[in-house]
Amino acid sequence: MTEKVDMEVIARVCNDFDSKFGLPRQSGLSGDLLSVVVFEPPYRDPAALRGLEAFSHIWLLWYFSESERDHWSATVRPPRLGGNTRVGVFASRSPYRPNPIGLSCVSLKKIVYSEERGPLLYVEGADLMNGTPIFDIKPYIPSADSHPDAGGGFAENIADYRLRVEIPDDLLAMIPEEKRSGLVTVLKEDPRPAYHDDPSRRYGFSFAGLEIGFVVKEGILSVTDVANGGNKAENKGEF
Repeated sequence: MTEKVDMEVIARVCNDFDSKFGLPRQSGLSGDLLSVVVFEPPYRDPAALRGLEAFSHIWLLWYFSESERDHWSATVRPPRLGGNTRVGVFASRSPYRPNPIGLSCVSLKKIVYSEERGPLLYVEGADLMNGTPIFDIKPYIPSADSHPDAGGGFAENIADYRLRVEIPDDLLAMIPEEKRSGLVTVLKEDPRPAYHDDPSRRYGFSFAGLEIGFVVKEGILSVTDVANGGNKAENKGEF
């Protein structure tokens, strides 16, 4: 008999990613991308955060809300292994798990107290979509959580996928200046599925209310168009 437990959503993430495509593949890879953790009304008591400001990093435990399935698979195909090699689901960070729970370590930049939305955690390096539900927050403790000699398994044997990014001046001017560095960071990491290598294929994703189109050829990612994509996420807020 499978035991089930209930969990409360305590907060949600607010950021520039309104779709899964284009998200950083792991937390910490895109450190200059800002997100805000907004607590749900029952959890907006500042006392619950007392002492957290002393920590430079925190753990977010969250829900793969856009990847929920009614079944799970014992093996998955990590994108960075080309999408064809299978490994055990518990040897991966795939969202398709028996319990779709994610774990991310992010840098805590500041805590702001708002009369309207309660305490707001400003963090960098999150790999979560805008509106992602958060189950829990814990401080990162270097003496316990850092293991410099740890083995990285197959993840250590993955090639460097960073691309050179080119954005024409007229398109760059359409991107808010404060968002440009974060966008370039995401594009350098190559948002495409690892098994896609078609230089004629055009890709696109939503970022900061814009639709970003690009192509990739011989290690160069060229932005081809930038358009106003509107705001698709209900949880979007000013940050």
